This record gives sequence, C-alpha cells and structure tokens, in this order.
Amino acid sequence: MWIIANRQKARKGVFLPAPQITQDSCGLHFNEAPAESGPTAAQPVTPAGKQSQEPRRSIVIVDDEQSYVELMAQMIADNLDCPVHAYTRPLEALGGLSRISAGVVVTDYSMPQMDGVEFIKRASKIAPKAAFIMISGHDLDPIKDDLARLRRLKMRLQKPFGWKPLTEAVLKVWPGADAPAQRGS
Repeated sequence: MWIIANRQKARKGVFLPAPQITQDSCGLHFNEAPAESGPTAAQPVTPAGKQSQEPRRSIVIVDDEQSYVELMAQMIADNLDCPVHAYTRPLEALGGLSRISAGVVVTDYSMPQMDGVEFIKRASKIAPKAAFIMISGHDLDPIKDDLARLRRLKMRLQKPFGWKPLTEAVLKVWPGADAPAQRGS
C-alpha cells in the first residue's frame, strides 16, 4: 500500500516507499509500516466523543501504477468524506480486504500479478457486499462477456478521467444508504 503524500527522499535521489494511509473526516492518518512488512491496513482514527458501532465503510483503490493510485486516492480524499485505502499490488490488496469494511473497490484491469477480472473474482469472496468499478486505459469491449459475469462489477471507467467522474461513479454504485458525503457541498 502506498501513501498519497510525504514521500521521503533517500540518499542518491532514490525515493523510498511512502507510509500507509487512511483518511477520515478529521484528515489523513498515517501508519509507518514498510512495504515489505506484508499486507496491513491503517485504521482510521475515531474523533473524541464519537463512538462508532460499526466501522465506516471505505473506498479501496488498486492500480499497479503508483502515481495513478496516489492521484486517485487524493481525488477521493479531497472530495468524499470516507476512509481511503490505496494499493499498488493486487495480492496485497486481497490480504488487506479482510480487515477493511469496503463499500466500493476501484481496480485497474491491467496489472502484473493478476488482471482486474481475476482480482474482482477473488475480492468478491472476501468483500461480498462491496461494489466494484473497473478502470482501464484499454478498450475492454473484447472481454465484455467476462465482465458481464462479474456480479459485483457495477461500472467501468475509461482512463484518463477527472475527480468528478470518479467520485460520481463511487457514489452511484455505493451499496446501501451509508454513502459518503461530498466535501465542500
């Protein structure tokens, strides 16, 4: 899992993996676990005086392109009042899903460890109530029959897209009445 800000610069101009992130209505919260430590998810901090009966559902982003996953996480964090968990490795995301109450999972189609179709098949078993959005810079019409068989896949977005189509898509497919509020509206 990668963070969307505060990269630490190592010697010789090499960037280190950034710490993990979640976000709640109070702002961004960091968990300084190194990337090699395995799949972990930072827990959102509950503001003083607020006792939550159930964990707030989150948005999970999975894309092997670090800069793109960071950008999407920032767009969502800036516009929706909801915890955000961002992953660059599908297998790590699958491990993290068991500890996250996911409302919507946004996943890329083309990733090295597994494609988006396989990811959704596996992730649907771990997070059966989550809705999925598939994103891709490629034409997915040749696999539309495979996509149609994914019950939890609710929408596709063609890259590139801006913050508004992404947040609108998340809100449109959010399962249940606990959809996140839009910030600044």
